[in-house]
Amino acid sequence: MKYLTYIYNGDETYGAVIKGNVYKMRDIIPNAPGSLAEFIERGVTIPDEINILNMGARSVPLADVVIKAPIPYPRREIICLGRNYLDHVNEIKTDPNRTAPETPVYFGKRAHPANDPGGRIPLHTGVTDQIDYEAELAVIIGKKCEDITEADAFGHIFGYTLINDVTARDLQVKHNQWYLGKSLAGFCPMGPFIADKNEIPDPQNINISSRVNGETRQKSNTRLMIFSVAFCISQLSRGFTLLPGDILATGTPAGVGHGFDPPRHLKKGDAVECEADGVGVLLNFVG
Repeated sequence: MKYLTYIYNGDETYGAVIKGNVYKMRDIIPNAPGSLAEFIERGVTIPDEINILNMGARSVPLADVVIKAPIPYPRREIICLGRNYLDHVNEIKTDPNRTAPETPVYFGKRAHPANDPGGRIPLHTGVTDQIDYEAELAVIIGKKCEDITEADAFGHIFGYTLINDVTARDLQVKHNQWYLGKSLAGFCPMGPFIADKNEIPDPQNINISSRVNGETRQKSNTRLMIFSVAFCISQLSRGFTLLPGDILATGTPAGVGHGFDPPRHLKKGDAVECEADGVGVLLNFVG
């Protein structure tokens, strides 16, 4: 099952996508929570696709709705993994420490709100002139995680989405840390859907890519992560409680604009697509 937040006839709501149609959650579950974030936090169980189709619930074509970020206002800052693909570590020639990290590199990214599919990535002229893209698989936590093992991690996942971890490279260097350069307004496109964990049985075997104006820039697979999804969830849960609705962005592979010589940062009018198997394509425009 895939889930989305969307606007139809001026009403913002959420639902499930089945065979190209959108089913409003409150038509499937009369007492459904008010948002997809609340739905995840409460652990609500819904019928499977076959049963929903047999219910005769109303639906609208996916093409007729405006897709929003699935979780427009994450309850907490997004937990991000840096330097989690060795080829990305090696491509940044200005980084003096181009070796695989021995432990995961975590940092926070502010996304309040997250940027929508089709949304504009602001240029922030006068603040930065080195805007870059990073296609990342993001994990949505579905159950409270405290001191869990790697083997138990998958039972605590709700599903997966895409994040473009847009970054101001000059701010990243100038401030000697990543928070500000990652957290400017509009710098967290998310979506288009959340694929539940049954759609993606193995998060370590997902093709992930990005394109700028139709040109492939990143093309990789999550099996090349240095630290797996299960490892990171387990590690974070030991002394750091993960809650339903928390989001973990798992890092980006090689091919970012800053890794080219000369760098190929984003410019006004660029169309940026991020894609992952089972999730879909996240398209945004610069400027």
